[in-house]
Amino acid sequence: MASNDTAQKVASVTGGASGIGLAFAQRWVNDGGRVVVMDLNPAALDTAVQTLGGPSVARGAIIDVTDSAAVDRAFASVRDIEGRLDAAVNCAGIARPAPSAEVSDADFVSLVDIHLHGTMRACRAAYPLLKASSGAIVNISSVAASSGMPARASYCAAKAGIEGLTRTLAVEWASQSIRVNAVGPGYTRTAMMDTLTREGKLDISPLLSRTPMGRLAEPEEIAAAINFLASKDASYITGQSLLVDGGMTVDGNWY
Repeated sequence: MASNDTAQKVASVTGGASGIGLAFAQRWVNDGGRVVVMDLNPAALDTAVQTLGGPSVARGAIIDVTDSAAVDRAFASVRDIEGRLDAAVNCAGIARPAPSAEVSDADFVSLVDIHLHGTMRACRAAYPLLKASSGAIVNISSVAASSGMPARASYCAAKAGIEGLTRTLAVEWASQSIRVNAVGPGYTRTAMMDTLTREGKLDISPLLSRTPMGRLAEPEEIAAAINFLASKDASYITGQSLLVDGGMTVDGNWY
């Protein structure tokens, strides 16, 4: 059944061809909205659009979040084709674990550019459309924003930066009736996590033992939190980071 809040509204989602981004897009479409899925992978975009129900509800847009001109073009296409934007969700990201003493300048800068700078580029490009609709932004942070994770220096720094950016934009843009929040997922069952596990860069067992709920999150559970913050049910919430982590960051059962 279509949600009265979401029906006929348009959302964009960067990194939307897989994982959490795709789960949010499916939730938005299921509630009666239209979605513009933005990703760097054309084949994955085509598959995602078909999975979501085809052009009647979803459209793909190529985006490279490290390229300001490409980001501006993607959001200009939203303006020209959709005519409105009600929610901008920023999920684009990668994982590139490396010991801090060994990480190269190029790899550190590249990851921060994708996660943090890419989020800022997308927020800035979405701003005029969201100003017109009194819309919402939801940025994807992580439990890594407030944790010291070995071999994740660039990732932790970028995610902490996203939360700082979220708070600043929330204050700046509140007078334009744009709400800006973040969702911080715990470890979530996605293709990226499967790849890290397969390559021996991530061990699931200690993650499960460190999580009070004893399991990974499903992408749909993160999508539900994003959907809430993008909806009118969160109309007086801005500048917040909502952790969806199964209790990982509050667990004091270590003594």
